[in-house]
Amino acid sequence: MKKLSLALFAIVMMAAAALAQGKANYSGTWSLDKEKSTLAGPMRIDGMTLTVAHTEKEIKVETATKRLPPNDTPGAPTAGAPGGGPGRGMGPRGGMGMGDGTTVYSLDGKETKAEVDGPMGKMPVIYTGTAAADGSLALSSKRSFNGPQGEITSTTKETWKLSADGKTLTVDRVTSGGPRGEQTAKLVFTKS
Repeated sequence: MKKLSLALFAIVMMAAAALAQGKANYSGTWSLDKEKSTLAGPMRIDGMTLTVAHTEKEIKVETATKRLPPNDTPGAPTAGAPGGGPGRGMGPRGGMGMGDGTTVYSLDGKETKAEVDGPMGKMPVIYTGTAAADGSLALSSKRSFNGPQGEITSTTKETWKLSADGKTLTVDRVTSGGPRGEQTAKLVFTKS
């Protein structure tokens, strides 16, 4: 009887550990590790910090980005050229899906609507998010704005994953539909 009780206790403990892993918590301050990241060419990022508040129902992300001047990025257009310079042709606050500020995603799949400053004034953005059983997050944003060739709709999809020790955050990002076509990036952050 004692062996059966110990075996049941061990099974319950393993199940609890598995559930705890599925309930990843992304809260904290995260700093970009540029050496481990793969950045898209026009991102022009010198450094980035994410300050995250994560609950079961939502994730709130405050982004602060330090950008390289346009001339420091190989192949990047210079300020004043089409698509060059901060905020020109790249969406709000200098980048498609890369705007600094605070974003809140509901994690139940419901849309959250907001208005952000864009290159041609205010533009609507729709944010969605879901949490998977493995603890990863699927976050997306969709924005439409008027560009030189008419209305442009850009979608950014991110998959967030924590390392087993909770000290590394990997964000796989795909941005499509913008003036630069599809852009992919892998952003690796370490917890501060």
